[in-house]
Amino acid sequence: MSDHQDSRVAIVTGASRGIGAAVAQRLAGEGIAVIVNYARGAQAAAAIVEAIEKAGGRALAVQADLADAASAAALFDAAERMFGGADILVNNAGILSLAPIAETADAAFEQTLAVNLTAVFRLLREGARRLRTGGRIVNFSSSVVGLRPPRYGAYAASKAAVEALTHVLAKEVAARGITVNAVAPGPVETELFLADKTEDQVRAIAAMNPFGRLGRPEEIAAAVAFLVSADAGWVNGQVLRANGGMI
Repeated sequence: MSDHQDSRVAIVTGASRGIGAAVAQRLAGEGIAVIVNYARGAQAAAAIVEAIEKAGGRALAVQADLADAASAAALFDAAERMFGGADILVNNAGILSLAPIAETADAAFEQTLAVNLTAVFRLLREGARRLRTGGRIVNFSSSVVGLRPPRYGAYAASKAAVEALTHVLAKEVAARGITVNAVAPGPVETELFLADKTEDQVRAIAAMNPFGRLGRPEEIAAAVAFLVSADAGWVNGQVLRANGGMI
């Protein structure tokens, strides 16, 4: 745990597990107060908050289904109520549904956009209005935007759109000292990634990386920690492809 108390407050979406949980814990370790957002994993979110508090940090778990239009304002309201405001927004929450475009149902496509794009848009809109001067926004894209593998059509489309929003908003809020960037991980060892994959498939994907392994959630959290730090004040409108050199 950091030996200095950062006065800043972060909202991290999808923070009950995987990369989001690692980001919440890393930022809390830097002394930043964290709103740990979750959709359904109440127990997992409570465990993350407990771990943060046990290490001397400050955190609050806040349930919000990001597909709900009221969720963006609710998260900022919670940050203001508990910690006095928000300085950092990390749009980590996302869903992944794989199918060839020819076999993708309207409902699956619309749900992917609802969580991965529309919810992010609403949070960015709220953040543009309510983040304090000098704030930081970090969106999550994905290296599939560059790799463009089969079966990732809906997901890659949603993440490409997030990159476009990142570039535009970076220019719109810079006058207030707010930076807007994105992290685009490659394959990372998380429950979400490992679900529905055989050991052979996981090994094959790991072998595609120059390092011959999957990324770790903590490595992605480190990239986010850099982007929200004072050292990244001149980094704006960028997409950091944290993927071991896959692309």
